Formats: sequence, C-alpha cells, structure tokens
Amino acid sequence: MMNLIRACQQGRIEGDVCLVVSPVAQNPASMLATSENIRVEVLDPKSPHYAQALLILLQSAEIDMICLAGYMNLLPTTILQHFPNRILNVHPALLPKHGGKGMYGHHVHQSVLDSGETETGATIHYVTENYDEGEILVQLECPVMPNDTADILAARVLELEHQAYIQGVNLALHARALAH
Repeated sequence: MMNLIRACQQGRIEGDVCLVVSPVAQNPASMLATSENIRVEVLDPKSPHYAQALLILLQSAEIDMICLAGYMNLLPTTILQHFPNRILNVHPALLPKHGGKGMYGHHVHQSVLDSGETETGATIHYVTENYDEGEILVQLECPVMPNDTADILAARVLELEHQAYIQGVNLALHARALAH
C-alpha cells in the first residue's frame, strides 16, 4: 500500500490513493495511511452487510480503481460487478502456478521451493470471483537460488511486487483511458 501511495505522490502513477479500507483500525497499513492523511475506514469482511457497506463507501468516495494488498478474502460479487476490470491484486508468484485459496505469504514461497522451480516472481492481475484467476497484467521474474529459504525468497519477490504493482496500475489506467 505504501508503495502505491509513494508512486502516486512521486508522479509514477497518475492518480491518488484516497481511501484505505481495513478490517481493523490498528494495523500498520491503517496507521501509515493515517500518517499520510489518507482516509481510513474499518469494515469487517465477516459482517452480514459488508458488501453493501463497502459498495456505498467506494461509491461515496468516488473510487475509480481498487488495489488489493493483503486482502485475504474473495470480494463480494456486488463489488466485482460494479468495478469490472478495475480491481487489481498482487500475487507473490508467477501465476497460474502457486495460486488459489490458501496460497499467500510464506505458503506461496514454500510451495515454489518444494516444487523445485528455478524461477518465481510477482504477478499483478485483475480480480475475479476466483482466487488468482483473473487476467494477468504484469509478471516480473527472479531466479530461485539453491540456498533460498521461504523468507529469503519472499524478500526478493517483494521488491518485484513493488515494481510490478506500479506497472500494473499504469497499464490498467491506460487501458481504461483507451476504452473511454
């Protein structure tokens, strides 16, 4: 999230981060957003009216694009329908390999190591009703080294995630501009 905020502030993304939605009030992302004077709203994804509350919040803030970072649930269908091809996610592997439910963080990197892959990387993709199955916008690759652990690999891939997310947002913004 902070990577996207900085990219907007520095003009590397033509846009602004104007809203952060978090399931809890006191977490690093919420505190960082608050320190940057970005509006933070707390919504519990397990709440019975989450989809409607999120839609109202996004529409009232006039959100044009949604960038997920650390969001571990499927988005409600209502949100997907109202923001077609306007929701992006980052995945710490080269999809379609090592994606799907339960494939996040340490689990992804350990899966890459266990499979004997020689390359991994970061993927930016559009969000759909299924985990990690949307159209891929950007993939950046890096080698898997013989002595890598999941933590070492995670650090290497995180650098690529930051680069790829900026590229992915810019590609999605460009595609939207061409469509209009």
